[in-house]
Amino acid sequence: MILATYAVYVPKTPIPNGFPARIAELRKDKGLTQQQLAERVGVHVQQLKRYEAGISQPTLDVIRNLAIAFGVPSDQLIFDKDERGPDADLKLQFEAVSRFDPESKKVVQQVLDSMILQQEARRWSSDR
Repeated sequence: MILATYAVYVPKTPIPNGFPARIAELRKDKGLTQQQLAERVGVHVQQLKRYEAGISQPTLDVIRNLAIAFGVPSDQLIFDKDERGPDADLKLQFEAVSRFDPESKKVVQQVLDSMILQQEARRWSSDR
């Protein structure tokens, strides 16, 4: 009787949930094989398979190369849809502000910067 054991690599830091699926989906959308994508990104095909399986995570350089190979921003690879950006409540307001004249935009940015600094200072002082 032959018994086999397999070692499985479990990363110390979690991989974003949809990251492996996004890589595989984008690769297929571009009509690339794993071998072709691995060559474009500069990694071994086995390493790319680990990324797509979610058992390994790429370095920042590899993420950058993946984004270039797919022609997408790196945020699209890393974050789930709507994980970044303003809340739905603020989107309409930001769209309206984007149509302001440059001087009015500058005022809004200064107000936001001030509010953000106040919030961060409160959070920092409460963490101590």
